[in-house]
Amino acid sequence: MTEKLDHRKKYTRKVLKDSLIQLLGSKPISSVTVKEICAIANINRSTFYTHYQDHFDLLHKIEEEIVEDMRRYLQRYTTELDEEALKITEKILDYMIEHKDIIQALLSQNGSSAFEKKVMELTRLYMMNNLMNDNGIRQAESKYLSTFVVSGAIHVIKEWLANDLDQPSQELAVLINSFVNEGLSYLEK
Repeated sequence: MTEKLDHRKKYTRKVLKDSLIQLLGSKPISSVTVKEICAIANINRSTFYTHYQDHFDLLHKIEEEIVEDMRRYLQRYTTELDEEALKITEKILDYMIEHKDIIQALLSQNGSSAFEKKVMELTRLYMMNNLMNDNGIRQAESKYLSTFVVSGAIHVIKEWLANDLDQPSQELAVLINSFVNEGLSYLEK
């Protein structure tokens, strides 16, 4: 019996999450209502409130799940060489492709800026711990450099998502890593 309840609980949460992501495709989170989410999910409001406080709580839980999933995903890899950094960038982009709808909705103007900040912090800390410390960069420099690099990369990824993944992930990974490694001198090629 418990297994059946767990399955129902998982199903309910999944359809509520999917419904919110669908709504974020067309309107900002501040305009979304619990009633709309429930209508799309075909779930009554009392069921919604047994799982979440409101639509912002639902959004927060989705963001936390994705950030934690990304953290686990990144922890599988260590980077030491430029070639490995390229592979990691490709892996991140592949993750974005696999979760395209949810990532695109959360990074869009309709989501909350909190998700973008969480992703930036996660990747910035990952860079500081795995890439920059190995290269003898001081802590203060590492903090600002990683913030600069990650901000640019996230905006490139947002543009890529908005353009319906118009570049293969391998090509975009090469571009991002070239921008990071070569800066403006990339334009001199």
